[in-house]
Amino acid sequence: MINSFSMMKQKDLRIVFMGTPEFAVESLKALVENGYNVVGAITAPDKPSGRGLKVSESAVKEYAASLRIPVLQPEKLKNPEFLNQLAELKPDLQVIVAFRMLPEVVWNLPPLGTFNLHASLLPQYRGAAPLNWAIINGETETGLTTFLLAQEIDTGNILFQEKEPIGVNDTVGDLHDRMMAKGATLVLKTVDALAQGQVQPVRQDVLSTATRELKPAPKLTRETMRLEWAKPGDQIRNLIRGLSPYPVAWTLLRNPETGQETEMKVFFAEYEAANHGKLPGTILSDGKKYLKAACADGWISLTDLQLAGKKRMKVEEFLRGFKEFEKYIFC
Repeated sequence: MINSFSMMKQKDLRIVFMGTPEFAVESLKALVENGYNVVGAITAPDKPSGRGLKVSESAVKEYAASLRIPVLQPEKLKNPEFLNQLAELKPDLQVIVAFRMLPEVVWNLPPLGTFNLHASLLPQYRGAAPLNWAIINGETETGLTTFLLAQEIDTGNILFQEKEPIGVNDTVGDLHDRMMAKGATLVLKTVDALAQGQVQPVRQDVLSTATRELKPAPKLTRETMRLEWAKPGDQIRNLIRGLSPYPVAWTLLRNPETGQETEMKVFFAEYEAANHGKLPGTILSDGKKYLKAACADGWISLTDLQLAGKKRMKVEEFLRGFKEFEKYIFC
C-alpha cells in the first residue's frame, strides 16, 4: 500500500538504499547528488577475494562510506539486531538496486513501500540475469522497470518502465553501462513520483495477458556458459555477446590424438553462414589473422579470446603462439 507524502520535500524524505555492485552505485549517487536524504545503505558483507584472499568491500559500501552514510551489512535479513537497526533509521521509502531477495518484514517496513529497479521490461525476464538472457535470446529491445516488492520475486506492481534497444554488436557489458546510467534516472523519477503520490501502479498480470510468452532470466551456470558448436551460428554468437566481458562463454580446445584439453574463454566473435560439411568444432585458420570454428550452419570467427592461465588477447596475437592448429578441435 502506498501512502502519499503530499508535497514532501526531497530533504525530508528518509530513504534507505539497498544494493551491492557498481550497477547500484550509479542510482545511489544520483539520489545523493540530487538532494535526497539517504539515511542508510544496506549491502553485502565484506568477503575475501583474489589470490591473497584480501577482504573486499562492495561498491555500494565504498561509495556510501566515503560520504559517511551509515552502512549495514547483515548476513541474514531476518536477524533481530539488523531489523532493529533498520527500524531505527525510520525509512519513509526503501530503494533496491541489484540486491538479494528481501523478506516481507523488511520490504513492508516504510510507509511509502519498497521498490526495486529491474533490468528488463517486466513481466519479461524475471530472475537474476535479465541483461544476459535478453542478448542470449537474440532480443533487439529490453528495458528497465521500477516496481513495488511483493511476495514472489519480480512480480510486484509496476511503477515505471523505459525501453532500451539492443544493437547487433552489443555485449552485455555495453548494455550494462548504458542501463546503469538510465536506471539511475528512472530511480530518481520513481522516488519523486512516490513522494508526491503521482504514480498509479500496474499489476503485472494485466501486462502478461497482453504479451508474448514470458521468458525467464535464471541464474547463469557453468553449463549455460559453455559453447555448443552443433548449434546455429546466431545462437552461438548471441551467447558469446550475452556473457562478455563477464562471466564469459567458454569452450575446450582439444587435441584428439593426445586427448589433451585446454579451456578457452571467448569474448567476441563473428558469424558467417556457409554450407561446409565439417564436423561442429572443426578449426579453420590461416595461422595469422583468423581462427574459425565450424557450427551447424556456418563458421564462428573468434576475435577476442583467452586460454586458461593466459591473458586475454586478439586472435592475431593468439595465433603467433598457436601452432599445428589443424590437429585441434573445439568441443
